[in-house]
Amino acid sequence: MTHADDPDRQADAVMRAARVLVGVVARSVAEVEDLVSMPQLRVLVLVASRGRLNLGQVADALGVHPSNATRMVERLVVAGLLARTEDPDDRRYLALELTSKGHDVVERVMAYRRASILEVMAKMKGTQRRALARALESFAEAAGEPSRGEEAWVLGLPS
Repeated sequence: MTHADDPDRQADAVMRAARVLVGVVARSVAEVEDLVSMPQLRVLVLVASRGRLNLGQVADALGVHPSNATRMVERLVVAGLLARTEDPDDRRYLALELTSKGHDVVERVMAYRRASILEVMAKMKGTQRRALARALESFAEAAGEPSRGEEAWVLGLPS
């Protein structure tokens, strides 16, 4: 078996790349840590990626008890990052939507991530970048990650 065909070495290479990406994510969260905690950012990203949600949907998507989701959402509403309105589809629920300030926080995080990744990729040859993109697309598909058209930004957690 050649070096390139060794599954353990292949896994090690993916793990090295994952460390780089985790570092990018951690630094992007640090960019907004004065505004939101990591769990609160997850809520904002969830609403940004899926649109209007009710509290039960947020709790389910995050895998937390509704009371925990309620506390997180309340803090985000008070901070002006989320807005609660009557759900037009079911008046028993309140709909949660990003405010413009909440949208700005999510965009700031995602822009930081994109810029950081582009900075690393700029150090690669064009053929390497294209091969990397194809390989990562295949990896994401194998893991069940939504395609770009159905983007789910839940901080690396598929919907």
